[in-house]
Amino acid sequence: VQLQASGGGLVQPGGSLRLSCAASSRRFSNNAMGWFRQAPGKEREFVAGISWNGGSIDYADSVKGRATISRDNAKNTVYLQMNSLKPEDSAVYLCAASRVSYPSQAIQQYPYWGQGTQVTVSS
Repeated sequence: VQLQASGGGLVQPGGSLRLSCAASSRRFSNNAMGWFRQAPGKEREFVAGISWNGGSIDYADSVKGRATISRDNAKNTVYLQMNSLKPEDSAVYLCAASRVSYPSQAIQQYPYWGQGTQVTVSS
């Protein structure tokens, strides 16, 4: 099963992007999903997570109020809407599937990873 992230790009500060993560099957419909990001020279960090049914959501403090995670299990897709983007949001954004049904900020809970999509926030 593959996870494919898309939707990244170059955006000006204050702009918005909607990232998508498509799974190649319904394999993860009962798993929590998460978005992480990794900037050059920095550790991978949690951005947002969503439970299997969308009923439980968690955000990193750095994106609270600016990010919205959602999922459409019928389309096997998870989304991350990012608004009011800042240069420090620049990173490769990766989606991951958790081993459990409810989101966690711990990377160790996510054994399944897709390739990332680059987000660059710059004027």
